[in-house]
Amino acid sequence: MPFFFDPTFLLLIPALLVAFWAQGRIKSTYTHFSQIATRQGATGREVAEYALRENGITDVGVEVGKGFLSDHYDPRSKTVRLSETNYHGRSIAAAAVAAHEVGHAIQHAQSYTPLNIRHAILPATQIGSMAAFPLAIAGFFFSMPFLIEIGIGLFAAVVIFQLVTLPVEFNASSRALAFLGQSRVLDEQELAGGRKVLNAAAWTYVAAMVVALANLARLLMLLGMSRRD
Repeated sequence: MPFFFDPTFLLLIPALLVAFWAQGRIKSTYTHFSQIATRQGATGREVAEYALRENGITDVGVEVGKGFLSDHYDPRSKTVRLSETNYHGRSIAAAAVAAHEVGHAIQHAQSYTPLNIRHAILPATQIGSMAAFPLAIAGFFFSMPFLIEIGIGLFAAVVIFQLVTLPVEFNASSRALAFLGQSRVLDEQELAGGRKVLNAAAWTYVAAMVVALANLARLLMLLGMSRRD
C-alpha cells in the first residue's frame, strides 16, 4: 500500500508499533515452541490429516509450502499448505499451526458465515488496498475531495475484511485447541504451549485491524483538510 508523508501519518505510528510488537511476539513464541517436540511425535502433516479425518473431511489435501510461517488453507484447491518446518516438524508449534489451518478447512466445509464474507469481499479488498491512497493523494493535492471520498469507500472494504478476519481466525484457533486436547495429540502442558502460539498469532490479526483503522482515520482526516482548503 503506498504512503506519502503528511501530518496524518503520525496517526499511523502507534498502529505500526503494535504491528511490530505483534510480529516480534509471534516470531519469538513460534521459535520457542517449534523447538519443543510433542510426546506423541506426530508431524504437522500427520496432525492435519488426522484432524481432517476426525471431522469427516475427505476432499482436502495437505501439502508442503514455502516460506517462514506461510501456512494457510486454500479454499480454491481445498488444500492445507504447511510451511516446511511445520509440515515435517514434530513440535508443539507445528501441531498447533496444522490444527489451526484445518480449522479453516472445517469452516469452509460448514459454510462458516464470516469466512464466506471474507472470501466474497476479497476482490474489493485487493482493489481498495491498491487504489484508495493514490486516489486520496490525488484528491488532496488537486483539491478534489470526491476522489478522497471514493478512496474512503474503497478502503472501507479493507477495514471490513480485517474486521471479519478476527472471528475467522479466533474460531479456527478455538477449533484447533479443542481438537488437540480432545484427541490427546497434545497433553495438558503441551496444549498450554499450543495456546500461546495461537494467541500470539491472533495478535498479528488484531494489529492488522488496528493499522487498517489508523489508515481509515488518515483518509478521513485528509478529507477534512481538503474540504477546509
